[in-house]
Amino acid sequence: MIKLTIPGNPAAKGRPRVCKWGTYTPEKTVNYETLIKELFIISKQEKMEGALRLEVLAHFPVTKSTSKKNKKKMLDGEIRPTKKPDWDNIGKICSDALNGLAYDDDSQIVLAVVGKWYSEEPHVQIIISKETEV
Repeated sequence: MIKLTIPGNPAAKGRPRVCKWGTYTPEKTVNYETLIKELFIISKQEKMEGALRLEVLAHFPVTKSTSKKNKKKMLDGEIRPTKKPDWDNIGKICSDALNGLAYDDDSQIVLAVVGKWYSEEPHVQIIISKETEV
């Protein structure tokens, strides 16, 4: 099992941009993927093989202007983030960043779960485990 925590606000996979010099990936996407890769390498976890399950748990900060009543509901999970970034782009940036490091190819992921919550400390938790038949 691989567990990895990425501190800071969750980021989404940005769309490639096309200009007269060619196609490029947005700098924010490149930086966030690099952070994930570096944290994985530092963690010294082993590459996994076979069918895998990916869980990406994104924890967003509560804005300072939020009322105390709503802040409690947000932190208790009664109110969940329905804002951007989209869940699929959060999962995509994490799975792409770990390609070739945590697994040979993200085609090994046969089940993915992405969730969005609020937290006092924004972060993303990635959990990769063997997918077993139910």
